[in-house]
Amino acid sequence: MITIRPATLDDVPQMSAVLIASITELCVADHKNNPEALASWLANKTPESVVQWFANPGGRLLVAERDGEIAAVGAYGTDRMIRLNYVSPRHRFAGVSRAMLGAIESALGPGEARLESSLTARQFYLDAGWQESGPPEPHRFVPGYPMRKLLG
Repeated sequence: MITIRPATLDDVPQMSAVLIASITELCVADHKNNPEALASWLANKTPESVVQWFANPGGRLLVAERDGEIAAVGAYGTDRMIRLNYVSPRHRFAGVSRAMLGAIESALGPGEARLESSLTARQFYLDAGWQESGPPEPHRFVPGYPMRKLLG
């Protein structure tokens, strides 16, 4: 069973670990094991950085729990931008990312939402009804794919 809930400060160490493992192990197509790209992408995923995210009044942080542990980290803003949807490699292909995306879309409610996908997640979002909304934009030595979806 997958449970999505608001993140708490007690979750920070596990959140950081999920983010780092997901990027390092699952997003190789994006960073190509380039040390500079990886270091840049991971720079704000440390526990110290994640703690600071809680102070952003325009941001919402979520975690997905599965089998008694944090299996994914999600975030979105009051600007209707999905900022994070990272799954632990241990929970990949178990419906966790889809559950997180569904929870975020529900929380956002009707209207247009946006995100910037990695190459790794691009097909996942296309399959979930998202549309590309512009050319790839370079970030952290890797391209980000702008996407949009009109939520009902």
